[in-house]
Amino acid sequence: MRLKAKHLSSAALVTLASLVSSSLFAAVHVVEEGMSIQAAINKASPGDTIEVMAGEYHETVYIDKNDIVLRGVVQNREWPVLDGKLELNDGVLVAGHGVTVDRLFVKGYKGNAIMTQGANNFRITNNRVGGPAFYGIFPQFGKNGLVANNVVWGIEDAAIYAGMCENVDILFNETYENVMGIETENSKNMLVEGNYVHDNTVGVVLTLVPGLPIKSAENTVVRNNFIIDNNLPNFAPPGSLAEGNPPGLGGVVVGADGSVWENNLISGNKSAGLLFADLGFFSLPPDPKADPRPDKSKVLDNLFIDNGNDPRGVIKEFLEAGGLTQGPDIFSTGKGRKSCVANRDALVEVGTERWGDCDPLDTSMGIASIQLEEPVAPVEYSDRQVGRLTYLAVCTGCHTYSGRIVGPPMLAIKALYMDNAQGMAEWIANPTHKRKDYPEMPPQAYLPEAVRLAVAEYILEELSQ
Repeated sequence: MRLKAKHLSSAALVTLASLVSSSLFAAVHVVEEGMSIQAAINKASPGDTIEVMAGEYHETVYIDKNDIVLRGVVQNREWPVLDGKLELNDGVLVAGHGVTVDRLFVKGYKGNAIMTQGANNFRITNNRVGGPAFYGIFPQFGKNGLVANNVVWGIEDAAIYAGMCENVDILFNETYENVMGIETENSKNMLVEGNYVHDNTVGVVLTLVPGLPIKSAENTVVRNNFIIDNNLPNFAPPGSLAEGNPPGLGGVVVGADGSVWENNLISGNKSAGLLFADLGFFSLPPDPKADPRPDKSKVLDNLFIDNGNDPRGVIKEFLEAGGLTQGPDIFSTGKGRKSCVANRDALVEVGTERWGDCDPLDTSMGIASIQLEEPVAPVEYSDRQVGRLTYLAVCTGCHTYSGRIVGPPMLAIKALYMDNAQGMAEWIANPTHKRKDYPEMPPQAYLPEAVRLAVAEYILEELSQ
């Protein structure tokens, strides 16, 4: 439950003073069709608003300033449309803190439609995002954010994907015809509420991916969602981690601890309603610093209807090995500890013999929001810190240290470049397709040269498992 603070910290006072100061001198920059959104952002100062009028825009927008509002103006149902024409990799990329991205129609990008990279206090609201991007809305390594009232479809991995984030509300979005509707990865203190997640391959996914710098995933509340008919054939790119998702799962927890599932409608998912699995179930490589088991899960009052009628893929194989043909409402594998389920007499369960009965009074409803009461204060970063943060925010979306998500492991890349940081920085800006068994790396030329060099030096000199 959120409580009002009686006193403001010194950091909060500095942040408040900054916000007041910027609001007094804030300007509005209007972008008409045929003009450049990026040019307006380049002219803007912290606290300014960029209003994008209805029309088509074909560019990548990069925001590395704080407290910018990028807002579309929808008139007579006509939207401002950012269209990558299946040529550009990224739509909107945010590196500044306190940035709002609101009311844009982003489509036709190959990599990320809307992404934040190490940005805190972000707001991604009221957008429409269409495929075939790899990720739709992708906050990465950010604290204290909101993803709300967006509609996302046609994405080859996760429509809404919060990676290594903390204290983020994901509210009232609609995701459909994606490989994954909503995914939180190696994140903690997350609230996924009021979303309509339907007709994806898999609905809501909470994961702990081995090989990433953040070694835990914990404390996610999944509440008051409609998780319906997630049976779409998997169309993830070959070789990607998402390719391993079997169709027909309403919710999936892989290695993540402390998840709470409450008051959701979970219906028509043909393999199972909810799956709780160790990392090994999906053949994920071990990470000695990460606990592979999904501990302390709670399945409270939910409504399960017609799940498990036609199991698919690895779920079908696992069930058939145990002499079962019907998928359950709740399916648990491995040796997760201290989990519980409510009203189990009304449910079909497999593998939950170790689970206890939840306290009838247990509820998450006292949590109104999981965002922080005060904004995360801005900080000054050294070059080395910039390198590490850029690696976490940009590189780990596709790379782990020793395993595979999308691109090759960083261990192999370090061996390839050895002491050639400048060569790696140049490659980051203008990559070519070297490995036939991996997808082509998108260019990251939008990153300033000094930042690319800093991340290359961090990878070669400091990065380790």
